Amino acid sequence: MTFEDLGLEPSTLKAVAEAGYTTPTPIQNKAIPIVLMGRDVMGIAQTGTGKTAGFILPMIDILASGRSRARMPRALILCPTRELAAQAADNFAKYSKYAELNMALIIGGTSFTDQEKALEKSCDVLIATPGRLLDLFERGKILLNDVKYFVIDEADRMLDMGFIPDVERIAKLVPTLRQTLFFSATMDKEIRRLSEAFLMNPKEVAVDAPATTATTVTQALVTTTEADKRDTLRRLIKAEGVENGFIFCNRKKDVDILFKSLTKHGLNAVALHGDMVQSKRMEMLAAFKSGKAGLLVCSDVAARGLDVAAVPFVINFDVPHNAEDYIHRIGRTGRAGMLGKAFTLAVPADKKLLAAVEKLIGGPISKVTIGASSEVKAEVKAEVKAEVKTEVVAEDNSPKRTSRARGKPPEDKPTAKARDASPDVVKPIREERPKRRRERGRHDPDVGVMDHDDDVIAFGAHTPSFLKEEPPVVPEPELKAS
Repeated sequence: MTFEDLGLEPSTLKAVAEAGYTTPTPIQNKAIPIVLMGRDVMGIAQTGTGKTAGFILPMIDILASGRSRARMPRALILCPTRELAAQAADNFAKYSKYAELNMALIIGGTSFTDQEKALEKSCDVLIATPGRLLDLFERGKILLNDVKYFVIDEADRMLDMGFIPDVERIAKLVPTLRQTLFFSATMDKEIRRLSEAFLMNPKEVAVDAPATTATTVTQALVTTTEADKRDTLRRLIKAEGVENGFIFCNRKKDVDILFKSLTKHGLNAVALHGDMVQSKRMEMLAAFKSGKAGLLVCSDVAARGLDVAAVPFVINFDVPHNAEDYIHRIGRTGRAGMLGKAFTLAVPADKKLLAAVEKLIGGPISKVTIGASSEVKAEVKAEVKAEVKTEVVAEDNSPKRTSRARGKPPEDKPTAKARDASPDVVKPIREERPKRRRERGRHDPDVGVMDHDDDVIAFGAHTPSFLKEEPPVVPEPELKAS
């Protein structure tokens, strides 16, 4: 089947052909005719199967026969991350080049002013992340009561990131009479419950069983130790000839550490994680897509929906905490029918995480041996020590007293022997202080104080002089005889 058989408009088909696509993917083949009929759709397909074009292509044809107004979009596409939203915007611009439709991209990390100016113009399609959309709505910069076409993309990722309350609030702001498309890579009980809340009599479209890996991806497991992990990664890259691929880490902090380690050893890498400013994130991603950088060290922010063509390798530097993230990570390779390889580095502490992944995919991951390294791991250990030292300094920059070896005097102070031998050294004069000695006294039951040998009466180390003076003698008054 071709795109012509799906019932799309000639202008849309022309844009698709110029983009280089002739045969629709299974999710596109099943979803597009149903969307054109105006029905709600619940689409289930693993990442990298073309879900984005599955809802953008029919949306272009549906919106072609209408008129846009300022601050009142007719279609709303919600995405969980900025990268996915930007990618959806790129796809819309590519496929709608022959349609007179305007689009606005609303994501965090960019200027409010620029986005407000984009909304003041006529806006047919609004592509947004939930948080920034609600910010602009509360500022009164956007109205959602004209939305007829509502898309929730990567719903399971929305759930993982905690965006579902925002999505539910947005769903109440758009009209009840609308067409809703709900796409997810997995379908568990919670996702199904959400779909029932958002959709009305939907048509379920599933092209693959939930939690399955692509058959075009060859998976392999590499066992190592925590101390040798980075050395093992470099040997893997060298042995497999990895020049282009994703390297996933569980923590943002580890992304920065591994990126510095790889660049230090001469590898062409860039980094990407959620704590980076948006301009830097787009710069790193653009460098990787254009081929200026061969390796993308990233967190799970890059595990969903990023369409980077012909990436042959994915390396899990860490076994993911969530087993389903493993499927999305390795889905970055083996896309569009191409072959790919996915390697996972596991240490003994990853036993439970690895078992969860193998249970989800329905079988063990084949183990491979990279080859014993004859090199000494001194440089790796030195990196670890340097990183730990850097982290300590970064956490506390306050001056600290440093200890010195016993018997070794400071450089600016001469020893006692040197002071005695040199007449030029002036010895400091110190007053001799009496040694304090805690003495046991006898308790006097009459006065309740300690009876010491010295003359101390509750005034410290001396007796005031006025207490030692003899009291004046007062003459007794004479009695007069009556």
